[in-house]
Amino acid sequence: MASSVSVSTHGWKVNCVRCSEAVDARRWALGIHLCMQCGEAQSRKVVRCIVPLHKSNYILVTDLEDLKGINNKGGLVR
Repeated sequence: MASSVSVSTHGWKVNCVRCSEAVDARRWALGIHLCMQCGEAQSRKVVRCIVPLHKSNYILVTDLEDLKGINNKGGLVR
């Protein structure tokens, strides 16, 4: 992995919680405790789907079981 420049916060150097690579202190301050490479790998694991509902708005679905039967007028079908 390419080494990133470590910016310290109040004298503390921050490292990635997965690979111990240096993390920019500005990312750490935002609550992102992963380096760029580990953050990219984690973001590719998350799958999302946006579903339009009839006469309503859109809903974000992250679980396939929630998607099954969501537009059924008789209720949620499992």
